[in-house]
Amino acid sequence: MLALYGLKDMYYTYQEGEGGIADALKLCENFADNEPIVVVLGDNLVQDDITPYIQRFREQGSGARILLKEVADAQRFGVPELDGDRIVRIEEKPKEPKSSFAVTGIYMYDHRVFDFIRELKPSARGELEITDVNNAYIRENALFYDVLDGWWTDAGTFESLYHATQLVATSR
Repeated sequence: MLALYGLKDMYYTYQEGEGGIADALKLCENFADNEPIVVVLGDNLVQDDITPYIQRFREQGSGARILLKEVADAQRFGVPELDGDRIVRIEEKPKEPKSSFAVTGIYMYDHRVFDFIRELKPSARGELEITDVNNAYIRENALFYDVLDGWWTDAGTFESLYHATQLVATSR
């Protein structure tokens, strides 16, 4: 089955408790073996193949690349503040979003991601935030983005799980 998705091997680890996405990601450092990585959160569903975005990440050579999607309820997500074609900052779950884009749970990082994670301090929620990792790449002018063409949703709430089910059921 893995070969069907172009995967040679698949590994996993278990996160104890709720320490945040960056906390979970740091558990994967040994699996990454100093190579670039692609992170797809388990509650994310996308309509289109993400291979073209991963290819753009490979071509950029270093840094990070994230995928954005325009949404009606941006305050539920990490939200980028845009200046032209550049992200200047990402704010986690803002009451007054600076854009209508959500940072999807699809991230691509070079090997430095684990260095950035080691420097993080827990947020007010007591978690290591992936938004803080992305902002570290922004400070280094090394974060790039693409906007997804097809639909995207997360299934993190009952409402979004229902919506995801509808999207998948009516696709193709």
